Amino acid sequence: MNTFQATRLVAAREIKVKVRDKTFLYSTLIFLLLAVVATVVPAMLSSGPSTVAVTAAGAEPLRAAGLDVLLVADDGAAEQAVRDGDADAAVVTGPVVVADERAPDDVVAALSAAPQVKLLDPDAVDPLVAYLVPFAFAFVFFFMSQTFGLQIAQSVTEEKQTRIVEILVAAVPARALLAGKILAAGALALGQITLIAAVALIGMRLTDGGDLLGLIAPAIGWFVPFFLCGFLLLAAMWAAAGALVNRQEDIAGASTPVQLAVMAPFFAVVFLNDNATAMRVLSYLPISAPTAMPVRLFTGDAATWEPFVSLALLLLAAAGFLLAGARVYEGSLLRTNGRTSVRAAWRQREPIG
Repeated sequence: MNTFQATRLVAAREIKVKVRDKTFLYSTLIFLLLAVVATVVPAMLSSGPSTVAVTAAGAEPLRAAGLDVLLVADDGAAEQAVRDGDADAAVVTGPVVVADERAPDDVVAALSAAPQVKLLDPDAVDPLVAYLVPFAFAFVFFFMSQTFGLQIAQSVTEEKQTRIVEILVAAVPARALLAGKILAAGALALGQITLIAAVALIGMRLTDGGDLLGLIAPAIGWFVPFFLCGFLLLAAMWAAAGALVNRQEDIAGASTPVQLAVMAPFFAVVFLNDNATAMRVLSYLPISAPTAMPVRLFTGDAATWEPFVSLALLLLAAAGFLLAGARVYEGSLLRTNGRTSVRAAWRQREPIG
């Protein structure tokens, strides 16, 4: 069995075990429900256009505003339509808007003379959307890399704790074992993200969110390769952290640097997304580029060439971390006499398997 075959075998095994895990299935279902709630439910709960009772003479401006018009014979019939619940509001001579309990804002706006508005930045993103999109990118990368990375570390430690790793490395190369675990976790994370994104995009289409979809789609397209490269970088660190310890209880201590590397980009992008200089720097740092660069592409602050340069730097960093993580992984995998230091694992130069 060559390395490629061994890697494919390990990855297939990891995926089969994970897709049967109820925790994984339930978490995926919860995220899909959240995507539905975030996109479909607000549109379902929002009220449609008001029905306005009015005589034929005053109907045109209300129709132009997209309101439902109920034609009546006179002002008295218009008021009666509101009392009977046949209309949300009525427009009578004056013009005067008649309503039951509160003034209908859409009717008032339709009858008001709005001043001409000149926008200096017509392409500016809505402030709420400008905050939520960076938060969404940062949260997805943070949660997925944290969840699936921790699972890699737990899997490695479990194999050491049960001593089954000694049997595994006798059958397949250690690097194939590591590569299979990382590829499986990456595939599962990407699959979960794809499902969530598909549900969210369908929800936006069904609820007339086409404008936002057009703005966010290019950033999502770039987020996928950035996420994969960033995940590879962190996954190697998680695997190395899991190999350094012999008990599940010790993973938290060994993985503290990795957790900081995951949390730092999340908070940096969330709190500094309106700082152009900080975001430019973050978009070139390997640990923050997976979230910072897609955000800059969404806001239009990045030049055409910048994502290519940032992705190339991230690829180089991921390759370096993979090699370093593999070396620590190999140097500590068969050490069962307590927690292994990074220095001791690094000095173990002989590859296993």
